Order: sequence, then structure tokens, then C-alpha cells
Amino acid sequence: MLTPVAAPLLVAAAYALLPQPCAAAWPGLLPPCAILLCGGLLAADVLGNGPVSACSGLLRADALTAWMLLVIGAVALIACGSAPAYLAGERTAGRASERTLRRYHLLVQAFLAAMCLAVMAANLGVLWVAVEATTIVTAFLVGHRRTRTSVEAAWKYVVICSAGIALAFLGTVLIYYAARQAGIAEAWALDWPTLVARADRLDPAVSRLGITLVVLGFGAKAGLIPLHAWLPDAHSQAPAPVSALMSGVLLSVAFAAILRYRVIADAALGADFTRVLLAGMALLTLTLATGLLLAQRDHKRMLAYSSMEHMSLIALAAAIGSPLALSAALLHIAGHGLAKSAAFCTAGRILQLTGTTRIGRVRGLLARAPAVGGVFGCAVVALTAFPPFSLFASELGIARAGFAAGTGLAWATSGALLLVLAAFAALAARTARMLLGPAPSRPSGRAEPGIWPLALGLVACAALGTATGPLTDLLHAAARAIGGR
Repeated sequence: MLTPVAAPLLVAAAYALLPQPCAAAWPGLLPPCAILLCGGLLAADVLGNGPVSACSGLLRADALTAWMLLVIGAVALIACGSAPAYLAGERTAGRASERTLRRYHLLVQAFLAAMCLAVMAANLGVLWVAVEATTIVTAFLVGHRRTRTSVEAAWKYVVICSAGIALAFLGTVLIYYAARQAGIAEAWALDWPTLVARADRLDPAVSRLGITLVVLGFGAKAGLIPLHAWLPDAHSQAPAPVSALMSGVLLSVAFAAILRYRVIADAALGADFTRVLLAGMALLTLTLATGLLLAQRDHKRMLAYSSMEHMSLIALAAAIGSPLALSAALLHIAGHGLAKSAAFCTAGRILQLTGTTRIGRVRGLLARAPAVGGVFGCAVVALTAFPPFSLFASELGIARAGFAAGTGLAWATSGALLLVLAAFAALAARTARMLLGPAPSRPSGRAEPGIWPLALGLVACAALGTATGPLTDLLHAAARAIGGR
């Protein structure tokens, strides 16, 4: 059970000792494969025998854990598989040295270990520590290039996310206090299964304040209003594979923490409290993201605002809270991770190819670099929820669940769909402007390196949209684990 955390750390140690990390980029593929394998084995175990625990109950794996490990492994495989070609381009352009590449590999593996620890934590204190560890590690990755803009984005990221994590810490302390006042032993006062089982004993006033702070705090890491301002700067300045990991899976890991707390809140305070809180944050974030997408002129920031849009839809599904809505939210997490990682990695290749992130200065990508342009176009098509990609199925499920949930949520779902339509128009228009038209220079005719993981991710996204296959039972079990009501 410790393998998903240990494997990246072991590879990080290997990178720290390797004399030439650039020549040995392949070890970076081992942890994603190990995470995928462990996620599959845990899925089979928890579906057959129920949740499993380790480290004296500090770690626990249920269906949600297995699902999130599969998402982390899949997105990491795409990002790490495309990283060697991207980093070779950075080194050729003189923007990376042996020392910076060694640091990059080490930090990426530590990042993967922290995310795996977060989704495996049964103790809410360990969960908070793991999410904070992702902030510390990714801050150095955001400022990897050491330019003025990237360092400014890294500091903005640290300040805003630290404020959010501080709020989450205060909320965790309040939940601990409520648990102790309810007679729960000190050793189990932050144990998630124990709190779920005894949530009806928690003081409502203290729990309400604690849950609000936790949702706001972890919502900052998930890119939700009001502590969202770090996201477009950090995602646009980080190396492309890191942006893929941050947008494709880090946001979802942070939201998985909110889903854990939502189960406690619903049992202690009733469903209406989290419904109003999450629906309000979802609609406000979606409105802001759509407005900024309509005015966006930078293709990496465009993808960052698209991440806010999709996290808003996941938050809306969590607010609805039915089994269909939660299953759709988890499917959306997987589909968004696969599509967004492909989109960000190709955006990095576009930046290296054209030397700019300005949409108005990129023309004729399909003629100039057919492989890069084709993958980028398909990734945006997936993000705009066209069939057969899984985002179509998940958004359809969220809409169905919203309209079936009652008048208030039906109106909220209607408003969300109108905003999603406007965001779709913005993404489609700007992407078409980049892809179409004559090439400014003659295409090279050679195959672009590092494209196969991105194409594989899009194929997986399309496969999930057609049928979840052996993952169906796991998806429904994960929805039940977070309280589909």
C-alpha cells in the first residue's frame, strides 16, 4: 500500500545521485506505471474485501482512493512521457542546464509522492500535511525558468495557496476540537472513518465554521473562488509537463479532500449546508472563468481558465450530491485530467515552436506541425465536451442529476450550462484561429517527439466516454464512498 508514495521518492533519490539526469529521463516513467499498477490492485482489493488500512490507521484505501490513484498515474504517465522531448527543447534553447534538470526531475517525483499521500490519507491531519507538501514542491517548479515572470508567479502561488492552506488548517483544528468535545479519543479525533461514523455528535456551530474554512482553504488549491488568482499565472509559467500535472490532477486531489469533508458535513449539519456553499462557489467561479475566457489572448492562460470552468462543474456535481452526480463528477475528474494534460503538454511544444503564447501570433499550426496541431485540436475538442470523449458523458450526467434534484439546483444547472456554452464558444474560436490558415514556414516533415503519450491520453479519454468497462464498479463504489445520497 505504501508503493505509490515510495516509488516516486526512490526515483527522486536516484535522480539526485545520477551523474547525467538528462541521459536517463526514462526512470521518470517508472513511478507513474507503479502508481497505475497499485491503483488497479487496490481497486480489485477494495471491491472484493472493502477498505484496507496501513501505518496504524493513518493511511487507508477505499474505492475513491483507488480511483484517484488511477487518475494520478494516468496523468503522470502522459506528463512524464512527454517530458524528455520538452526538456530537450528547453536545453537546446539554453533555458535549462544539468543542474536545473536534475532539480526538475527530483521535484516532479516528490510532487507525485505528495499527491499519492493526500489521496491515501485516512487522518485529516496527514491529508493537510500532504496537500501543503504539494504547495511547497510545486512552488519551485512554477519558478523553474528563473525569469522575472515565473518567479513572480511562484511567489503569488505561494502566498495565495498558503493563505488557503492556513484556512484549511484552522478548519481542521476546529473539527478536531468538535470531535474531542463529542467524546472521540484523541488518537481518533481526526480519523476520517471515525468522524463519519460519529458526525451526528459534533457541535453544529463549530462544525459549520470548520467545514466552511476547510472548503475555502482546499478550494484555493482547487482553483475555486475566492482564492483562485494564483491559478492562471502558475499554470502559464510552469514547465508544460508540470502545468499538465497541476491542472490535470493536483486540482482534483485538492477537491477530493473537499469531498471527504463533505461526507462529514452532511452527516453533522444536513445536506443543505454543503449544497448551498458548493453551488455558490461553483457558479461564481464558472461565471468568472467564462468571462475571462471570452477576453483571453494567451493560449496557456486560456487552458488555465478552462481548468477553473471544469472544477466548477465538479463542485456543482458535489453540491447536487446524488449517486449519478457524484459518479459523473469522478468521471469528469478522469476525463479532464487526460484531456488537459494533453492540451498543456502540446501548448508547451507550441511555445517552443513559435516562441510565443499569444493566440494572435500563432497561425497555421495544422500546416506547420500537423502532429502538434492535431493533438492540441483534439484535446480542446475533448475539453469542450464533444462525443465520444468522456467529458460529454460526465457533463450530461451532471446536467441530468441537476435537473432531477429540485427547483433550486435545476435553475443553478441551467445557468451553469449557459455559461459552459459561452466558454465553449470562446475555446473553439481561439483554437480555430491558432490551428487554421497557411503555415508561416514550411513544415519540417519529421515526426514530433513526445507525441505518443498525448495521443494515448486522448484515446483513453475517448474510451472512457464510450464505456467505462471494468472501471464501472469502481466508479460507483467511489461515489458511494463519498456519500451519494
